[in-house]
Amino acid sequence: MSKTIIISNRLPVKITKDHEEFILKQSEGGLATGLGSIYRQGNNVWIGWPGVECSSVEEEKLISEKLSEINLLPVFLTQEDINLYYEGFSNEILWPVFHYHPTYAVYEQSYWDSYVSVNNKFKDAVLAISEPGDIIWIHDYQLLLLPGLIRAEQPDLTIGFFQHIPFPSHELFRLIPWRKEILENMLGADLIGFHTFDDARHFLSAATRVLPVQSSANVLSYNERQIVIESFPMGIDNNKFEQLTYEQLVQDNIEKLKKSFQYSKVILSIDRLDYSKGILNRLQTYQMLLQKNPEYIGKVVLYMIIVPSRDTVKQYKELRDEIDKVVGNINAQYRTLNWLPVHYYYRSFEIEMLAALYNLADICLVTPMRDGMNLVSKEYIACRTNNTGVLILSEMAGAAKELIDSIIVNPNNIGEMYRAIIEGLDMPEPEQQRRMTQMRDIVSKFNIRHWVKIYMDRLQEVKLMQASLQAKHIGSQRRHIIEKEYSAASNRILFLDYDGTLVGFDTNINKASPDTELMSILHQLSSDPSNTVVIISGRKHENLEEWFGHLPIDIIAEHGAWQKKHRTEWVEQPGLSNHWKQDIFPILETFTDRTPGSFIEEKTYSLVWHYRKAEKDLGELRANDLMANLRYITADKGLHMLPGNKVVEVKNMEVNKGKVALTWLSNDSYDFVMALGDDHTDEDMFKAFSHDSVTIKVGSNISAARFYLNDYKEVRQLLRTLAEKNDVESTENQNSK
Repeated sequence: MSKTIIISNRLPVKITKDHEEFILKQSEGGLATGLGSIYRQGNNVWIGWPGVECSSVEEEKLISEKLSEINLLPVFLTQEDINLYYEGFSNEILWPVFHYHPTYAVYEQSYWDSYVSVNNKFKDAVLAISEPGDIIWIHDYQLLLLPGLIRAEQPDLTIGFFQHIPFPSHELFRLIPWRKEILENMLGADLIGFHTFDDARHFLSAATRVLPVQSSANVLSYNERQIVIESFPMGIDNNKFEQLTYEQLVQDNIEKLKKSFQYSKVILSIDRLDYSKGILNRLQTYQMLLQKNPEYIGKVVLYMIIVPSRDTVKQYKELRDEIDKVVGNINAQYRTLNWLPVHYYYRSFEIEMLAALYNLADICLVTPMRDGMNLVSKEYIACRTNNTGVLILSEMAGAAKELIDSIIVNPNNIGEMYRAIIEGLDMPEPEQQRRMTQMRDIVSKFNIRHWVKIYMDRLQEVKLMQASLQAKHIGSQRRHIIEKEYSAASNRILFLDYDGTLVGFDTNINKASPDTELMSILHQLSSDPSNTVVIISGRKHENLEEWFGHLPIDIIAEHGAWQKKHRTEWVEQPGLSNHWKQDIFPILETFTDRTPGSFIEEKTYSLVWHYRKAEKDLGELRANDLMANLRYITADKGLHMLPGNKVVEVKNMEVNKGKVALTWLSNDSYDFVMALGDDHTDEDMFKAFSHDSVTIKVGSNISAARFYLNDYKEVRQLLRTLAEKNDVESTENQNSK
């Protein structure tokens, strides 16, 4: 029976030692709550570090036995592992870079070596219990290498990965010396999830720039696999927080808090100690509020909870000292006999006290500089059972994409946050209820169970998609069938596109001339009297004549504007005009001037704007803009505009690969028809041919073609196999004579 294996850095338990006995306490974190319904079922299991260092093998065995009772499997780490892998690579390289504080990053080789080593420890733990058909779900930035490490040894497993912190822009991510290895191993997953679309977009950008991967929308093709990149905003257990507010202990806490703050409005701030949380900016904002609005003195309090975290590390210790100093200054300057401006607590609180604070606070101030999601904002909303209260939320938190009825602020803009607090303090109750009701609906619908369900459902969909595309991909089995059909035929025709199909994609169009290997394959194919080989390309006829004119093949140039059968002269397609160029050329020149690296190629009956040398995003932006500009002009003039691989081409409507290829087919009765191409112009050919033709799209599986190959190397491999089959069969025929 297949099982689900969840892997995270920490197990969802806290382990304490009382004398010689270990006591387990279930974690109350959002992830532990959400995945509890999975790992506690059947033979499912959660793998992670138990949070303690054992002094003996006997202690490890004892902890393992206790954990196994609740479907948990420990990976024991040494103190050195924690220092180098966790505190080092994870929190001194990945954390600052991913949270846009690259100056805090320390690129130590020993950190990387330990990170690789510990990820391998997790891999060994997974492989010790995994079986074919199992589902693996890996969580967060401490285990970025794990998907690839597992995939390398068990390629057929279903592997999901979810990152709970932001993913940085490519410009920041490429600062990491081991960026290539990180991305390669992340792409061992089938589905990679992030909290927001921005994070998914950043990952796609980094992957396509650093690795030789092909992308189509949010799908990456790598190592003959499709990996889907999507956003899945994480929720909370809203019912749990809502029900907490009705518990007696929480009600008692609420009453005590009301007595303490009966004359004041409460602004609540809860964070872990970290430079990414914007704590100092928040304090400066509150200080400005009291300074500019003395009427709020005695009427508003800031209740600030900071949960201790890594305060032995230099940056964190300095941050804590600075917070202590600013809080002390505010309290010293503004306190009265009966009122303290900032109630500051540097410790963690029990959940019953947090629920009481959420229920009581008039404003919840959540203003991180950068945050993957931020669940405090959602916990606050879930506890607002009377539908009042104001959430002030940083636009840099993932939750801001969902909770649009909060007051959204830029955490770097002290003035904007100051105005937001005043707006929140003055907000009428009906307006509070309107906003809070809508946000509570969102938090209720997109809860933690919903998050788990949509992720797991999508993971299954991805596996089905991969299976269907694998059936379309020409692997060894499919190639064998094509070889048999090819061998059985006596009159064959092969239509071969050139750029991107027979040769790789070169930024310099003049350098993509055929190499010795390609010429050898074409010579072998065309020397078989049963074969008609047709090069069908958008290239100029002069180029194709120079390269292939000496071979016994037919050539179709400029998508059909020029045609040439073997041993005949070039013929132009009749009735074509190129007077329209004088209107289109200036427009292309304008875009060329605005796009460094772009250039215009002029053919007899078409103009091509190339942006293969331009910066990727800029080229695509300009291409879309250009097509929008040309759309109506080309329609009026009876022209066809074609977006291709790093090109936009404008040509006569009558010029069409599909039409000209059909005229070739009408000249004879062929019992084997094959067509290969890599871009939009080849789709006309695929659509024109009958379904029993062997039509193959190169570099993409989204096509009218029956099959696909990943790149020109796979094309050559297929053609070489067919060409060599010719040679073997002709040798056998001669020997039999």
